Amino acid sequence: MSNSNPSGNSPAAKDTLNRYKMEVSREFNIDLSAGPNLTTAQAGRVGGQMVKRMIEKAKNS
Repeated sequence: MSNSNPSGNSPAAKDTLNRYKMEVSREFNIDLSAGPNLTTAQAGRVGGQMVKRMIEKAKNS
C-alpha cells in the first residue's frame, strides 16, 4: 500500500515543505487561508514553485 503522506513520517520533512509553501505564498501574495476561495491556479503556482526550489536545492547539493 502506498503512503499517502508525501513527506513520510519525518517532522523535519514536513517543516521543510511548510517553509517552502509559506515562502512561495508570500512571494506571490497568495493567501493560503482563503480555503475554498483559493483557486486551482494559485494552488498550482505555489506547488510548482515548491517543486522547482526543491529540484534546484538537490542539484546544488
